[in-house]
Amino acid sequence: MNERVIMDETAIRRALTRIAHEIVEKNKGIEDCVLVGIRTRGIYIAERIADRIREIEGLPVEVNELDVTSYRDDRETAKATFSSTEGEQQRLDVKDKRIILFDDVLYTGRTIRAAMDALMDCGRPQSIQLAVLVDRGHRELPIRPDYVGKNVPTSKQEQIVVSLLEVDDEDEVTISH
Repeated sequence: MNERVIMDETAIRRALTRIAHEIVEKNKGIEDCVLVGIRTRGIYIAERIADRIREIEGLPVEVNELDVTSYRDDRETAKATFSSTEGEQQRLDVKDKRIILFDDVLYTGRTIRAAMDALMDCGRPQSIQLAVLVDRGHRELPIRPDYVGKNVPTSKQEQIVVSLLEVDDEDEVTISH
């Protein structure tokens, strides 16, 4: 298997800093914004973005973790599980909030659809925006990210692997075929 690094630690850091600035600019600040990271790596991306937004704006932004396992379209029952950054499970209040959803890789769009279903079951947000570290194409649903760290055109035979320090002991994005 042929594997190569397409983003190293520096490239990931720069991409996340750029996304943080874009979020602040597009939303004219962070008022009523809530960051929601999809388990597993999306939450760490959301937390890193929250740290950068705090540096830019001087204000904290709410961060929540979302487990979409029960919302996947290959499961029969749906029940959202949100956790605050303190770890307690809760029902997320999305009413009139600008939700910024984070995931590591955008591929078919099915995980994002599941996440949006979970969010909508919690109420009606003002908007849902999508931020991804890597967009690899091959969408099966009409889903488009608002913020992208890196666009990587791929074949369906290729694999994108995101490694983050918090789970994998290193920051790196690789492509293999």
